[in-house]
Order: sequence, then C-alpha cells, then structure tokens
Amino acid sequence: MSPKKKESNLDSSSDTKSVKKSVKATSITDLPGIGPSTAAKLVEAGYSSLESIATVSVGELSSIASLGEKTVQKIIEAAREALDIDFETAKVVLERRKNLAKITTGSQRLDELFGGGIETGAATELYGEFRTGKTQIAHQLCVTTQLPVENGGLRIGDEYPKVVYVDTEGTFRPERIIDMAERWKDNIDVDIVLENILHGRAHNTDHQMVLVEKMVKEYLPTENVKLLVVDSLISHFRAEYVGRGTLATRQQKLNQHIHAILHAAEVWKLAVILTNQVQAKPDQFFGDPTTAVGGHIVAHAAQTRVYLRKSKGERRIARIVDSPLLPENEAIFGVTAAGIVDVT
Repeated sequence: MSPKKKESNLDSSSDTKSVKKSVKATSITDLPGIGPSTAAKLVEAGYSSLESIATVSVGELSSIASLGEKTVQKIIEAAREALDIDFETAKVVLERRKNLAKITTGSQRLDELFGGGIETGAATELYGEFRTGKTQIAHQLCVTTQLPVENGGLRIGDEYPKVVYVDTEGTFRPERIIDMAERWKDNIDVDIVLENILHGRAHNTDHQMVLVEKMVKEYLPTENVKLLVVDSLISHFRAEYVGRGTLATRQQKLNQHIHAILHAAEVWKLAVILTNQVQAKPDQFFGDPTTAVGGHIVAHAAQTRVYLRKSKGERRIARIVDSPLLPENEAIFGVTAAGIVDVT
C-alpha cells in the first residue's frame, strides 16, 4: 500500500473535482493545496490574487511554493476555473476594453494621437534622442494620473492613485513635478501628489529588476498603484553588457525583466511607460537612420511604440510607429515650464 501524500486532497482527479464543485474560490487560500505557509510564500512573492496565480507558469509557481508540478498545475487550474478563464467572443472583449481607463498627457493633440490618452493595462514605449520629451512626458503622467477621473486622471473621490517611478539615469526631478502640478492646483494637492510618487533609483540591471519585483510583491497588493514608469528601460543593460559576446545574455535578462513588467500591467491594470534610447543604423543611407535600442525583444514588448523627435524651439513631434489599434500618425506638442502642452 503506497504511503499517503501530504497534499492528499489533490492526489486524485475525483477529489479535485469535488473540491472545485463544492467551493468557488474567491482568494488564493480557497484553492486546493494551498495552506497557510504556502499562501504566505506566494503573497511574499507577489502572488496574492487569483489572477496572478491563474496567469503564472507551472515552473515559476513550483519554484516559489516548493510544491510538485502536478500539485501546482491543479492549483493553477482551480484558479482559472474560479475566474472562468476560457475563450470569449470579440464582443465580450470589446465591452471589457470600453472600461479601460486612460490618462491625459496634458496635451489634447497627444491625447488624440493616443486615442484618448495613455491606456491602462498596457505598456507604451517612448523612444528618441535626448531632449525630445521622454522624461518630461513621464513626469507629466506622474501628475495627471492623480487628477480626478473627470479631468483625465484616475483619482476617484479622495483616493489618490500612486505612481512607481524606476529611475535608471538619475533624471527624476520633484521640482518638475511641482511645476507641472501647479497647472492643476484647483484639482490636486501638490504635497499629496509628491507623497504618492514612489521613486526608486536603480544603479544597475539587477537593482532595476529588484525594484520592479519589490513593486509587485509589496506595493501592488496593498497600494493603489496605477502607473509604472521605467526611465529608461535599456540604459543599464546597454552599459553592462558590451560587445556581441554578451548580447544573448543581455537579451535573455532583458526579456525576463520586460515580461515581469507586462505581467504586472495586465494583472493589476497598470499603465506602463517605458522610455528607451536610440542609435543610428550605419548601413542606412536614405531616410531617418534613428532606431530604438534593444532589438526585437524590446520591439515586441510595448503595445504602443512612439518615436519622439525635436522640432523648432519648444515644439516636439510624436509619431505612432507601432500599435495594434492606433494608425501611424503624428502630433505636435510643446514642452514648457508648465509641462506638456498644445502649441500653435
């Protein structure tokens, strides 16, 4: 007679089915096979919701919870059943997308380019040369995210949303936040805006990845985080991995980092802004030789890619390069002391 396993309620498919039929999971502690100690491990690792369990891979959850793959597979299946994860019609998807919130950029022309503002639950990449407005737009969104919904933000009542700002180049300036927030002083409290921006200065690639992991584990389950900014995504990876011999290692590590960000965006309905550097194509003799750094890994990451370039004076030009919804188009905006504005 074979010895009993610790996870006895998961040993047979019939037992699992009876558990699923009798209990409709509403939290991870309701899932079969998750006891208090396992739940504590998962919450500490950032897997505190049914959505996060339902969308994780078997290998990743198995390594975190120290459970067998068969047990983990049944846990994930139970989470998916509780959430009714299945194929759905395009009409259902459309109705759900109608409920996605959007954040104003401060410029009506830019908002129109983005189809109404920066979309939540997705990543937007901004790339361009220095002084094209990447960091300024990122600062602006730190402010506008905290505006009331009726003014283009995500604040409902007195509950200010929070922003996580991962700063890899040391370009974050709270003074700019104050300047930009003054424009909406009738709708927001500047001091509260500053309190709700969580700034993390990343000093290398590992530190950068740890900051995102810390956000997922500690802040997303407990805080009202609605925007993640990584400014810039590629800077440390580009500096630490030099030469073609390190390219594969760099891209693999970068891919893991990006997928962690995208997973958080989808599960927690975050708006994500990734700024990126550029380089010139030496073999291009006609047209604009400027291209984003990071290769195909970065190119496939963001749902919307935007190329920023300089114009005369304070004017900047934003062009949609790639998007599953938005057409290729351009908009002119201005970067002023008050922030991102329309210009004539």
